[in-house]
Amino acid sequence: MERSFIFYLLLLLCIFSFADAGSIGVNYGRIANNLPSAVKVVQLLKSQGLERVKVFDTDPAVLRALSESGIKVTVDLPNELLYSAAKRQSFAFSWVQRNVAAYHPSTQIEAIAVGNEVFVDPHNTSKFLIPAMKNIHQALVKLNLDSAIKVSSPIALSALQSSYPSSAGAFRSELIESVFKPMLDFIRETGSYLMVNAYPFFAYESNSDVISLDYALFRENPGVVDAGNGLRYFSLFDAEIDAVFAALSALKYDDIRMVVTETGWPSKGDVNEIGASIENAAAYNGNLVRRILTGGGTPLRPKADLTVYLFALFNEDEKNGPTSERNYGLFYPNEQKVYDIPFTVEGLKNYSGSRSPGSGGQQVTTPTSGGISKTTTGNTWCVANRDVGKEKLQAALDYACGEGGADCRSIQPGATCYDPNTIEAHASVAFNSYYQKKGRDIGACYFGGAAYVVTQAPKYGKCEFPTGY
Repeated sequence: MERSFIFYLLLLLCIFSFADAGSIGVNYGRIANNLPSAVKVVQLLKSQGLERVKVFDTDPAVLRALSESGIKVTVDLPNELLYSAAKRQSFAFSWVQRNVAAYHPSTQIEAIAVGNEVFVDPHNTSKFLIPAMKNIHQALVKLNLDSAIKVSSPIALSALQSSYPSSAGAFRSELIESVFKPMLDFIRETGSYLMVNAYPFFAYESNSDVISLDYALFRENPGVVDAGNGLRYFSLFDAEIDAVFAALSALKYDDIRMVVTETGWPSKGDVNEIGASIENAAAYNGNLVRRILTGGGTPLRPKADLTVYLFALFNEDEKNGPTSERNYGLFYPNEQKVYDIPFTVEGLKNYSGSRSPGSGGQQVTTPTSGGISKTTTGNTWCVANRDVGKEKLQAALDYACGEGGADCRSIQPGATCYDPNTIEAHASVAFNSYYQKKGRDIGACYFGGAAYVVTQAPKYGKCEFPTGY
């Protein structure tokens, strides 16, 4: 083979494989009196192909059950221990030795969440957060575990002073100097990442009069343009995550990575909890899984493939608060799925939506990362995603016109779609040809994140975009 061809082949493999895409984990909460044993839970996780789990404590039975499972684990040091961990290095060392070192590496603990949503903790523990994180990390250093186990702390979106539009994202001003800058410096110095809990459900529930349900569930929608950066958003999740990225950028921490440690949608709620239903939960989580496992990052950070932990593994019957709090589970305590969604790339191959048990077989649609559902009716077109850059667009265009079998005669010099002579316009023609030939199947408009579906015919000069071949 010629060297140039080998390079081209490798580039295609990088673009069209899922190897560099995001990762899906799950939160394993246990505020319930009817859950299966930890051993059975680990078997359930493995049967579903879930390779990451986050727990809210360091229960010995759970950590022992996860031993030799191959599942990566994030453990939590609860908020009520922040004071002790901050004030006494000896306490932090003893806690790490007893709850982490005693199980690692047989139990693959990869991170410690020091506290959880500390800034909304009514006990006002914010001032203890940074000292506690540093003492826990120092304990890991002493035990020679600091390269294998990262330290961070999950923040809620309420830690932002502004989040709309996404480009205006900013952390709460009273926390910047006292907490955020020291924490982000610590994360940078230790090679860790920012943990973020993001729930589009809350934003939709509170603003259903102005936020489209389709926008909240990754379904077909025209998108929302951010006036600050000109980017078009097709999902509320992306908009929320980019608000955090914008807040990081405003403080000049663009290099900080992010992990979404909690996100989910309730399958049941009180009368006033608008949008809480099995169908919507299946749509949100199913579409989110597809969105994450097919990569592509966010509009602001297209290369930022995310690790996302779904909340939660089970419905938890002893949680306080509204009905929704007890109904975020992917599974009932008897290990039956609340609704059927995949958690792996392999599962996505045969996934065309979700059917929720007991819902009368109602089809729940699943979109591409551009926001168009598998079961869309009416005319749709496939266009290029300029945000991925010219190199990725060119490789995808070459694939579509070559191995993909798209009709690319119209973009040759002198043909009807040659002008405008831009990579975006030519790629859109080729991608749409491929997409229409494949019967507008959702998987035919992806190209490694270089394309997405739209509901209005594209316009490039005199070029016409047909809807069937």
